Amino acid sequence: MTVLSPDRPHPPAPARRARPALPMSSALIALIALIIFNALTTPRFLTVNTLNLNLTQTATIVIVGIGMTFVIATRGIDLSVGSLMAIGGAIAPLLFLNPALDGPSGVILAIVVPLVVTGLLGLFNGALVTRFQIQPIIATLVLFIAGRGIAQVISHGSLVNFTEPAFSALGTGRVLGLNVQVYLMLALLAVATWVLRDTLFGRQVIAVGGNPEAARLAGVPSDRVRLIVYTISGVLAGLAGLIVIAINSSSDSNLVGQNMELDAIAAVAVGGTALAGGRVTMLGTLIGALFIQLLRYTLLVKGVPDDVALMVKAAIIIGAVALQARRR
Repeated sequence: MTVLSPDRPHPPAPARRARPALPMSSALIALIALIIFNALTTPRFLTVNTLNLNLTQTATIVIVGIGMTFVIATRGIDLSVGSLMAIGGAIAPLLFLNPALDGPSGVILAIVVPLVVTGLLGLFNGALVTRFQIQPIIATLVLFIAGRGIAQVISHGSLVNFTEPAFSALGTGRVLGLNVQVYLMLALLAVATWVLRDTLFGRQVIAVGGNPEAARLAGVPSDRVRLIVYTISGVLAGLAGLIVIAINSSSDSNLVGQNMELDAIAAVAVGGTALAGGRVTMLGTLIGALFIQLLRYTLLVKGVPDDVALMVKAAIIIGAVALQARRR
């Protein structure tokens, strides 16, 4: 047996495996319990149509939630995502319904232009946070309030109905029984997971959220990282807005994206991403979004009013934050 002398350094202790985040584990258990409950009590729950319905509704929450995860990972918040969805949804019909842009060019522009606009608005949010040192909750509150007004000005405050099969395919097209946006959600989730795990930018995002001062001293361009994550959030919010109007074949600036900021923040918090930064999980955001949507579906089929569902979601956010505080 080897005896270590007092002046000889002890060998380092073996690295411990990282334990799963408590909030994410709790969300997964709650999701499984909710699935079992519906399988036993809800008729026709275990069917392809019900699966597609819930995944379709989850897709927009996850797409917005991916951008929100990036933002929250840097200790930020984005309250403007619902309004940006409304802006993207208001711009698109102006383009593909324009007689001068008839055909594929109008549809392509109706997808690209709203994403560019909402991306720039997300960059504006980031500039308020980085250049003017405004608290994220206040900075994004600007477009939370003004953004929906902008959307109503663009659409003249009226409901815009349309028939454009090429554009509507973004929300109603199906492949192997599942809507297109489900595959889009999974693709974006895979890319976002890869970015966080395997790229320099992903490590910078985690560093900025984990310890901003240490990240600055290490040479991490914190302001640029924040500008990028708010831009990503804006682009993904715009995409979610396009999907919503494509599903409905109509654009209503008063309703598109309503309460989406609550759903996205709830999905991120319930999924295990730390609201104080430093711990990020895209898979957790997916689990959180699935739980939020399945809870809404369960309350709906059981006849619970929607206003009660909002209170339940608020309680879930409080519970998720309490679990995070307990873990810290």
